Amino acid sequence: MPEDTEAAPGSATVARLRRELARGTTELAVLSVLDVRRRYGYELLKLLRQAGEGVLEVKEGTLYPLLHRLEDAGHILATWEAEGRARPRKYYVITPDGRTYLAMLRAEWSGLVDAMRQLLDTLGEVQK
Repeated sequence: MPEDTEAAPGSATVARLRRELARGTTELAVLSVLDVRRRYGYELLKLLRQAGEGVLEVKEGTLYPLLHRLEDAGHILATWEAEGRARPRKYYVITPDGRTYLAMLRAEWSGLVDAMRQLLDTLGEVQK
């Protein structure tokens, strides 16, 4: 019997919603982390997983293609660096163009959050 049939009602819907939200916010999350300081790929992956607290579940198969797209678009810059005897790591840093793009993404996200909050508050008032 599939596991989903034993799950709580609506849990598949919640999981699907989380995946959709993560898909739409991963770019914003990655650029926001890189806006603080440069990171290498695995470090970035771990940080996103920790900070996302299970809601933003970023996988390697999602992160690395996203990093390549952001690099191709000129939003981030990647450089290989070796520290001591360690293997070289590919570090990512946000570019000035990436900061401009991040500001736009943040404004869009804030607008969406505000609109949803207003919608939900309005619906809550109507239902009372």
